[in-house]
Amino acid sequence: MTMKKWRQLFWQWRGVLTITPSVATAVILLRSIGLLQAWEWAAFDQYMRLAPIESPDSRVVIVGVNEHDLTELNQALVSDQVLAEAIAKIKEASPRAIGLDIYRDLPIDPGHDVLTEVFNTTPNLIGIRKVVGKSGRDTVSAPPALDALGQVGANDLIPDADNTVRRGPVWLKDLQGNTVYSFSFYLALLYLYEDDITPQEIEQDVWWLGKTLFKPFEANNGGYINADAGGYQQIIRYRGAAHAFESVSLMDVLRDRVSPDWAKNKVVLIGAVSESSNDSFYTPHSSTLLSVPEVMPGVEVHANLTSQVISAAIEGRPVIKSWPEWAEWAWILLWAATGSVLVWQFNHGGHTPGHPQGKLWQKSAVVLGSAATLGSTTYLPFLVGWWLPVVPPLLAATGSATAMMAYLARSANDIRRTFGRYLSDEIVTTLLENPEGQKLGGDRRKITILTSDLRGFTATSERLPPETVIKVLNFYLGCMADVITRYNGTIDEFMGDGILILFGAPIHREDDAQRAVACAVDMQLAMEKVNETMQDWNLAPLEMGIGIHTGEVVVGNIGSEKRTKYGIVGAPVNLTYRIESFTTGGQILISQETLAAADPISQIRGEQVVKPKGVAQPITIFDVGGVGEPYSLKLPSQEECFVPLASPIKASFSVLEGKHIDDETMAGYLIELSEKGALLQFSEPKQETLAPPKLSPLSNLKLNLVLDVAAGQAVYSEDTYAKVIEQTPVEGVFRIHFTAKPPAVAAELIKRKRQS
Repeated sequence: MTMKKWRQLFWQWRGVLTITPSVATAVILLRSIGLLQAWEWAAFDQYMRLAPIESPDSRVVIVGVNEHDLTELNQALVSDQVLAEAIAKIKEASPRAIGLDIYRDLPIDPGHDVLTEVFNTTPNLIGIRKVVGKSGRDTVSAPPALDALGQVGANDLIPDADNTVRRGPVWLKDLQGNTVYSFSFYLALLYLYEDDITPQEIEQDVWWLGKTLFKPFEANNGGYINADAGGYQQIIRYRGAAHAFESVSLMDVLRDRVSPDWAKNKVVLIGAVSESSNDSFYTPHSSTLLSVPEVMPGVEVHANLTSQVISAAIEGRPVIKSWPEWAEWAWILLWAATGSVLVWQFNHGGHTPGHPQGKLWQKSAVVLGSAATLGSTTYLPFLVGWWLPVVPPLLAATGSATAMMAYLARSANDIRRTFGRYLSDEIVTTLLENPEGQKLGGDRRKITILTSDLRGFTATSERLPPETVIKVLNFYLGCMADVITRYNGTIDEFMGDGILILFGAPIHREDDAQRAVACAVDMQLAMEKVNETMQDWNLAPLEMGIGIHTGEVVVGNIGSEKRTKYGIVGAPVNLTYRIESFTTGGQILISQETLAAADPISQIRGEQVVKPKGVAQPITIFDVGGVGEPYSLKLPSQEECFVPLASPIKASFSVLEGKHIDDETMAGYLIELSEKGALLQFSEPKQETLAPPKLSPLSNLKLNLVLDVAAGQAVYSEDTYAKVIEQTPVEGVFRIHFTAKPPAVAAELIKRKRQS
């Protein structure tokens, strides 16, 4: 091949030759600083769960101390006397080794002398000590009698940063620098000794044990990055989730409710399996997508470690191992090349005569096939003990494919910028048909604006983990987006739990206002589905308020050449937010302008004159109860049944002005309760009414309720939020609607209502 052809070939493949090493290097760097470690752990855990279930190891049996045992013994901790009796019973069954995974560094009852005698007369009994940590705080000494006999192992486990135990020690160094065999390894050696199997060292820290070569865990093995590899560790290959081993209870042993040969020639581990023992750990089998994480008792983790050594030595059951680092880098580079080459081939084929470009389903098939290939080429080796990188090659293939697509599409920069600016397919289509739409600036037009917000969700979210908040928001916003799409609304922005929707931009239709009102009603009806899911997740129901206004705004591209957003500017936007702020949960309020544009389909169930902040003159807002043909949607009735309280609830409250709380704190009483609201009286019942407070309808309140009294002092609840609906005919009594109630307050109010 001539130099000219080489240059042509290089030029033709320059994208692949540039992108492949660049992406691979970037992924390797990300991996080397630990950013992919958690994902690789997750992939390892998933493969562990997907592996075929192994048959139980009949050579290992657990004597578990459960809650029923403690109840039957009437003991919070198993006494020395009971332990001595249990070990004596186990000895009679002729096990090869007995492991006591219960700390006994100090006597706890008069039976300690009997237990010491059992220790001294049981040569195949191994006790425990905790080695890792600060002396006197983290470490725990061994039983003195067993320590003197050298029959002690370290029961330390090694949780990773996500509190999951994937590694276990073979031996550790104590604070004095002495080598201490692990509890599980000691038990395994005792078992194997009966079969004349002992470690045969090949070189330092590398030895044969029966049929398997053991090497120590290193800091960067598998998906680990710069892990603490102190001592001699091994990655645990669990036999399954919790309860994978034969187990009998302590009382079964003491009451002879086991077969005569239940422990013969086996390793017996004695340990706590009760909730109260606080001796449980997360493992790769703990968490799945569809179940609550299940912890594994510590004694069963040690059983897995013991079984792992025994089965590896006798049957050659694979231990977890990994490639050298250079091989893993080559693996990542290979998949980076795969991603870029596949994309390049499809696009290159589209410009070659006789080689038509691949169709969408073909491209999808290739992508799915590549993912399946990566999965199989890492999962199948995992079954025989090889932990190969999964996330880095997937990221490398995806990254290089994405980079190649961007590289091949460089001639369409204007279109790509358009796609980068907008989220709506409708907007994108409009701009592609009209190149003027790519320019900065906009035009003045009359549109209908809808904004929604979850009532009290900010206060609720502060009590939830961030992951749960994101999960709830994603589900809620997804449900709302589906409804909005049906009515051809343009989602301009998601703002936390709020949504800003445009009807009439970028495409104007005559029925924009009607569709906006119908969309709002359908969104409120969709909250039933949302709250069914909230109930399934054991979360409080959500309530949404919606405000709609029609007015003239400037709509178009806002920003700079580097970053542009399709949006709207004008006073009607702020007024829409003001109208929405007056809503209670489940309510839709519209302006006079929207009502005029949406007639005759709007069904109004009330109206009110309000004075929004920043608006010169009062305006009338209308409460929508449904829409007529062609949508025929109706909201459920919001009538409330108030129950007088047998004992009114004292409350202190302040008025909220926007995000600020008024300095003046007022006192009052809740005298009646409904499902979502209450009657708030300004003075104590049966006393002379004080001058009523200045509470205007639709103003927001922060309340603190007296639900308990301690040492003669009133104990105020967490902050509760409500909106004033109206002043009742009774002077100083207001009807309020709760917008956010802490769980404890909600439960107490339900209780008080039922008692009344």
